[in-house]
Amino acid sequence: MWARLSLLIPVAIVIALVVVFVNTRPFDYLSEGAPPSEQFTVENVRLDDSGIHLSVRASGAEPMVLAQIQVDGAYRVFTQTPPGPVGYLETVTVDIAYPWVIGEAHHITLVSSTGTTFDHTIDVAVPTPVPDSGNLAGLALVGLFVGFVPILIGYAFYPALISFGASGRDFAMALTVGLLVFLLIDAMSEALDLAGAVAPGLKGNLVVWLGALITTLVLLAIGRRAGSAPEGPALALFIAIGIGAHNLGEGLAIGASLASGEIALASFLVLGFALHNVTEGIAISAPFPRGTASVGKLVGLALIAGGPAMLGTLSGAVQVAPVWNALAFGIGAGAILQVIIEISGAFLRQAQKSDTSVFSPVILWGFSTGLIVMYATAIAIQG
Repeated sequence: MWARLSLLIPVAIVIALVVVFVNTRPFDYLSEGAPPSEQFTVENVRLDDSGIHLSVRASGAEPMVLAQIQVDGAYRVFTQTPPGPVGYLETVTVDIAYPWVIGEAHHITLVSSTGTTFDHTIDVAVPTPVPDSGNLAGLALVGLFVGFVPILIGYAFYPALISFGASGRDFAMALTVGLLVFLLIDAMSEALDLAGAVAPGLKGNLVVWLGALITTLVLLAIGRRAGSAPEGPALALFIAIGIGAHNLGEGLAIGASLASGEIALASFLVLGFALHNVTEGIAISAPFPRGTASVGKLVGLALIAGGPAMLGTLSGAVQVAPVWNALAFGIGAGAILQVIIEISGAFLRQAQKSDTSVFSPVILWGFSTGLIVMYATAIAIQG
């Protein structure tokens, strides 16, 4: 027992060193005369009849003072809540009484007390939707159309595939791996793009990579808690979880587009993601042996995979901070990677038992088809 408690000694020493270092800052003299590093990041913008409202996060080495604000080249009066210097990674709300114009772009410049400027552009000014029962219901329906309905449609393909016997099921499983690999690449690309909008102090890229890694490890541990890899219905459940995590990110993208007034883009996103997600129904049903997938199970898995799209659409419309959007895509990528590992492991075990190659024509064709189909529907997402 005492040996275990001795672990507290080095922990206490590390904590003491950190406290002393932070309070005494012994090496500050090395940078005397140099201006402190500063960064203001505009995380969210809300527009209404009273003007422009910003959520601003600071990432300065010292508490930062927001001294002035320019809108379209002219200095404007603003109110900061809470007032005063903004500490490291703290956020403030900035209200600007400015007569913005619907459909026009507005350029905002934040000026710190040291004269450093930070720019942000509102590409298309539209009123920020006010959440009410009507809007929320409409957004929920969008999420339902994007996530849940396409998966149900995708289930209709599976009976035809398994009618070809073992080769048909192998094709379906390989197709599943192909579409999941595409979703993994897509999710990480989106996550790292969103990480670029995160305040530098929050280390957006690390948030994405750590979120993906931890998610993969946790799901692998859960899936193998019984001592063996998940198969059949258990594997289908993890596929649904992985797809659901990715669909959360898709919903965030659609909700954010609607909130920013990009209605045309949002419409293409809804149509594109709906087409994109039809193949997910095949992926979820693929692990089920013939005749073992009941309607109730399939509907439940469709809710797990498609339901997060509704949550994402609602969250994106009320403008979630960029760091949470990036983390959502990172978690989605990690969940998808876990499924890829499990399905690939199943293919290897099957190949060892039957003394065949995992690179059979059926498997390679199924994998390639998954990638091609996902790429083709991804084009529709961009309009």
